[in-house]
Amino acid sequence: MDKNALVEAAARRTANADRQLAAEQVERVVDALFGTVEHPGVIAEGLKRGETVTVLGFGAFHLDDQDRATLRPGQALNEYVSGAVG
Repeated sequence: MDKNALVEAAARRTANADRQLAAEQVERVVDALFGTVEHPGVIAEGLKRGETVTVLGFGAFHLDDQDRATLRPGQALNEYVSGAVG
C-alpha cells in the first residue's frame, strides 16, 4: 500500500452517516505524523530528541543502537496480523 492508497483508505474509514474527511485532510495528518521529503513529521522530530514515540496498540518508534528509526510493533498489531484477533 503506497501513501495515496493509505490516504484514500483512511478517508473512507472516517465516513459516518453524514460525512467523511476529505483525502486532502487525511493527507495533511499523514504528512504531519510521518513527514515528507521537505519537512520531518512529529515522529521523526520526537526520535531526534531521543524520545520514544508510542501509538497505543500500534507500536513504538524508537532509535536502535545505531541511531536508526525502528518500530517495535504493539501487541494489538501483532495479534491482528497473526490472525489471533479480528
